[in-house]
Amino acid sequence: MVKRGLVWFKNDLRIYDNEALVKAHKECKELVFCYCIEESWFQKLELGFRRMDINRFRFMQQSVLNLRQNLEKLGAHLMIGEKSALTTLPELVKTYGITDIYAEQEYAPYELDLVDQVTAALPEIDFHFFWGKTLYHKDDIPFEISKIPLTSKAYRIPVSKKSEPRQPFDVPGKLKGIADMKTEPFPAYTIYGFSKSEYEQSQVLIEGGEDAALERLEYYTFKSELLTGYRWSRNKSDGMDYSSKLSPYLALGCISPRVVDAKVKDYEEKVKKNQSTWWLIFEMVWRDFFTFKEMRIGVSLFSTKGFKNKKMVWENDEDQFRRWCEGSTGIPFIDAHMRQLNQVGFMSNRGRVNCASYLVFDLKIDWTWGAAYFESKLIDYDVSSNWMNWHMQAFEIWYTNPVHQSNKYKAQDFIRKWVPELSGANDIEALIPWEFDVHDYVKPIEIYSKWGRAINLIKKVD
Repeated sequence: MVKRGLVWFKNDLRIYDNEALVKAHKECKELVFCYCIEESWFQKLELGFRRMDINRFRFMQQSVLNLRQNLEKLGAHLMIGEKSALTTLPELVKTYGITDIYAEQEYAPYELDLVDQVTAALPEIDFHFFWGKTLYHKDDIPFEISKIPLTSKAYRIPVSKKSEPRQPFDVPGKLKGIADMKTEPFPAYTIYGFSKSEYEQSQVLIEGGEDAALERLEYYTFKSELLTGYRWSRNKSDGMDYSSKLSPYLALGCISPRVVDAKVKDYEEKVKKNQSTWWLIFEMVWRDFFTFKEMRIGVSLFSTKGFKNKKMVWENDEDQFRRWCEGSTGIPFIDAHMRQLNQVGFMSNRGRVNCASYLVFDLKIDWTWGAAYFESKLIDYDVSSNWMNWHMQAFEIWYTNPVHQSNKYKAQDFIRKWVPELSGANDIEALIPWEFDVHDYVKPIEIYSKWGRAINLIKKVD
């Protein structure tokens, strides 16, 4: 039987190292290529914000359009569904006589549920799913998913000794796209409830897409050699060069972890091998660990008590949560990071740790509220990385003092940039403005006695 295939792109928006694309190209006489937007991504949550906000939409749009462009260079076109895969895929199957569908394998509950609904709606279709999410293939690690260790060290050491990343798949040659298909425009942002001003005023930190991802990887390694200093710069909060900025591309699959790994190994051989090169790979291994751990844990990860079923007392003051979201808590280090997140869809690791710790341990607000807000805003949102990091912050990681941290990491310039009310403040006032007569900046929700030592240390500098 002659196969006519459909490649269903999801969070694998690339043509390089895409096994589903390679296998479909090899096995089918003709191909249709499709990406499906889900209207449910943009639904308003009870907390008052969308599940996916405008910056995530813009970054996704840029990434999909770049994929469309790269497919066109190979002689193919990309169909873009505007409502749901449950609507678009059956229509394409019927219109083009599709026999087989190829796609990356999912692992998280929401995504798996969608795949289950699609496969149930198309019982006559042969589905082929391929694992492409992680640096180490799930079939190559020395653990069954049900027995993934619950600590990173217990996972990382055996994996590093017994597993190797697989080689990336090359870009296929000219693709066998169906001849009478045409390129489709990207669906209008208004369909998903965004206004013209929201769309035009959004300022995504970086350009989405595979081309931009590969360019960023080359820049951070061989062009600038910034990778050599990554271990010591990664705790900064502002600018493009303190970290790789590859996480948004990894989140949407614009680039694969295996491609990053191969580039770093080449860098180690030709430029320098040090703690920084090791650390960048370590970060991807950590992402792997969170993915596999989430697969073991399942839906309990997303509950307030977490997978450990821990009971904590939450106050859940809605006004305080709103102020945290807006970046108007009166704590400059927190507010600067939250305003940065709201404006450009990105926040440093240092900011994420502090903002989460403040929400959970100071304001005593349900950690899942914070995780949901980050899901709405972050252009590098990854289900396992986001929710597992928040879970760890709530139940497993020590408290971070935002006043001490702002002083330790010399955050004055960062604060003055993102909190314009403090743009004229000196280095002491920028960190603890409530101690001075700074009229334009909001008063803090509360100043905690446990911050006293950190506040006094800043005062002594004066």
